[in-house]
Amino acid sequence: MEVRDRVVIVTGGASGIGAALCHRFAAEGARAVVVADRDRNGASEIARKIGGLAVTTDVAVERDMKALVGEALQRFGAINLFCSNAGVALGGGFGEDGGPFAPEDAWRTSFDVNVMAHVYAARAVLPGMLARSSGYLLSTASAAGLLTDLGSQAYSVTKHAAVAFAEWLAIHYGDRGIRVSCLCPQGVRTPMLMGAAAAGAGGHLTPGMIAPEEVAEAVVAGLRREEFLILPHPEVREYFQRKAQDYDRWLRGMRRLRDRVYPKMP
Repeated sequence: MEVRDRVVIVTGGASGIGAALCHRFAAEGARAVVVADRDRNGASEIARKIGGLAVTTDVAVERDMKALVGEALQRFGAINLFCSNAGVALGGGFGEDGGPFAPEDAWRTSFDVNVMAHVYAARAVLPGMLARSSGYLLSTASAAGLLTDLGSQAYSVTKHAAVAFAEWLAIHYGDRGIRVSCLCPQGVRTPMLMGAAAAGAGGHLTPGMIAPEEVAEAVVAGLRREEFLILPHPEVREYFQRKAQDYDRWLRGMRRLRDRVYPKMP
């Protein structure tokens, strides 16, 4: 898929990977880029810079997602590419009582944003795509969805679910003109990762982190090839293959890494 002359929606478009995607899609010649984010001012600023449309959207609320798709359809007609990119990283590996489980609200919000937002997006945009037998869904998950995340149970579990939902969509609609890609970066220099590192989580990812613009470059290349897994960090594919080849060995290795990164975990 080429982005030129296409209508694109990007959720979580006000910052980080989402903002980089918006800029890159505009540079690629997209006919329209819709910048969707809960941050009204941030979305408006990105839209102003790229000549796009800002739509205030809470991806955890299905009526907001329906309204987003409805407005894009009214303004621009058919939506060619929906990038379900918004995500959260909440709740470390430790609960409020010092136990091993993340707080309840972290679980609920993580499921709403990291999983159900992808479901809401598909429900809203797929009918039109299927009617045309043409459309592209890009889900931003994480390398944590293929491997795991040492710092947050809720993040790791919900990103696995995001990958699984993208797989399901690809299996069921791939022969009906719908293309699906799942973006699984590792460390990216975003407010999310830098905030987590400052709080004592995710620091093991910062040495190899890349810029959001590098992720956007990988996305454009992946869309062009129409590949399911888009991996801006090539080493993630190797880690994933090792995991599949010998799951128990991989778990032992991850426990050793956990002991180095979180030696005081209860």
